[in-house]
Amino acid sequence: MEESRIVEGRNAVLEAFRSGKTIDRLFVLDGCKDGPIQTILREAKKSKDTVISFVKKERLDQLSETGKHQGVIAYAASYEYAELDDILENARSKGEDPFIIILDNIEDPHNLGAIIRTANQAGAHGVVIPKHRAVGLTATVAKASAGAINYTPVAKVTNISKTMEELKEQGMWFVCADMGGTTMYDLNLTGSIGLVIGNEGHGVSDLVKKNCDMIASIPMYGDIDSLNASVACGVLAYEVVRQRISKSVR
Repeated sequence: MEESRIVEGRNAVLEAFRSGKTIDRLFVLDGCKDGPIQTILREAKKSKDTVISFVKKERLDQLSETGKHQGVIAYAASYEYAELDDILENARSKGEDPFIIILDNIEDPHNLGAIIRTANQAGAHGVVIPKHRAVGLTATVAKASAGAINYTPVAKVTNISKTMEELKEQGMWFVCADMGGTTMYDLNLTGSIGLVIGNEGHGVSDLVKKNCDMIASIPMYGDIDSLNASVACGVLAYEVVRQRISKSVR
């Protein structure tokens, strides 16, 4: 959790919700039923972005910086999230086939920041991240993105697989990075494409992989068997760029 994002105390947390600030996580004292806490919970449930956790007082004390949390601590996003439609409109406004990078539970903020930076430089129209079990738009992510977070929309969705299905209905194809796939140079990555990058430790989950139309492997000749998630994203993103350029000059 990051210092710049913490909001503590009932009035402060309630005001954060009512002001429209995006709250990534809300920690509430387990078993607390009083009026102000219930009001906060009602506000939190209106937001599709907020993950609510009921915890013991010891956990709140551990998270608190002021010692005056009053049974509630919130962590606000450092940057606002976009909607999926904003990403598609970004492509439409440029007259380009959508190119979206979808992240399946990336947990390292430095990786997320680096991927947003790559997305911006490779001309991707946006990045999609899941609501649960993944890092959000923190100050560390913003710093690692080297400013790209200000230009590349990032949408947070409840279910990655369902989102992919919705995008397929709009004509998108999906390719994920996985060691057991077809060499990326042998795949057609032109047109409306979604590039799926998996978790740092476990890769792309089985359910998400089943929703992919293609599985791409990156040729590797070293002594270890994998690349960092953000590096793998960069390699594949620029293969998409190469194929788009090649198609446009034919």
